[in-house]
Amino acid sequence: MPQQQDSPRRSDAQRNRERILEVALAELSRCANAPLSVIARKAGVGQGTFYRNFPNRESLVLEIYRHEMRQVADSATHLIETRAPDEALRAWMDRLAEFAMTKAGLADAIRQATGTPGGPAKPSPTPVTAAAELLLRANEEAGTIRPGITGDDFLLAIAGLWQLEPGQDWRPRAARLLDLVMDGLRAGAARG
Repeated sequence: MPQQQDSPRRSDAQRNRERILEVALAELSRCANAPLSVIARKAGVGQGTFYRNFPNRESLVLEIYRHEMRQVADSATHLIETRAPDEALRAWMDRLAEFAMTKAGLADAIRQATGTPGGPAKPSPTPVTAAAELLLRANEEAGTIRPGITGDDFLLAIAGLWQLEPGQDWRPRAARLLDLVMDGLRAGAARG
């Protein structure tokens, strides 16, 4: 049986949704309180289309968060396929830093969306933790890091990234922090 093509209406709806998410990411990264009406207008959709896709600010913010976390996580697979394990891990750490600093407004929007009593809970960073596990296991097998580090351990070790001020020149500090974490991961490695 031949596979059916998406109907033009369904394709339009998907493009509208993607456009809303793209504009919302840019606007909310710039300003956590960006009005939804501005996001709809810049995405080129009407209010009805906007609210059919995202009935409230919380649903929009959480979908952006999930999407961005998947992007960060997916980059780990590409890196491990194209680089040595330790180089892939260090490059992925830079990708996390870039995400943390360039999406600071989004972090504020997520805190607002999930900070109200009875509101939605912030999604767990499961894809990012799984990506960290992938990279850590590849490095452990290669003998480039100490054995036994978990994805949760790793995320706690790099949590200092979220303390950096995105408006300042954060790159040198982030690089020093991540190099320090990498040195700690290498301590006690089989290939040392």
